[in-house]
Amino acid sequence: QAAVVLACQLTTARFRQNQTVFMLAQTQAQAEQLDEMLWQQDPHSFVPHGLSDEATVTQAPVEIGTGLPKRSRLILINLAETVPAFAHRFAQIIDFVPADEIQKQQARERYKQYRALGFTLETVPAPQLP
Repeated sequence: QAAVVLACQLTTARFRQNQTVFMLAQTQAQAEQLDEMLWQQDPHSFVPHGLSDEATVTQAPVEIGTGLPKRSRLILINLAETVPAFAHRFAQIIDFVPADEIQKQQARERYKQYRALGFTLETVPAPQLP
């Protein structure tokens, strides 16, 4: 849950910097949760976004989905358990290392895969969320 909240905050920050974002969800339910959280933000923090299966999503700077994005985006925020086959398409990838041991091991595997794909990795501690 903390990763979902943080993903929305990071997406909002990147949108404010005029960057396009693809939020990769693990499930359709999680994609819908991200969509809902972005809608529920303060109106002054509105982020134009859409789910991948919506017809107008290509016009939105932020896309949320569980598969291949509908158009090229600058940043991938990965909430999935694995590295997507299309990871190389992005200039920057944001991923998360949860406290849960099983999820932490999955994050270590993703880290190795990103390195193998040639990404320069930087680890940043997540801010404490309320």
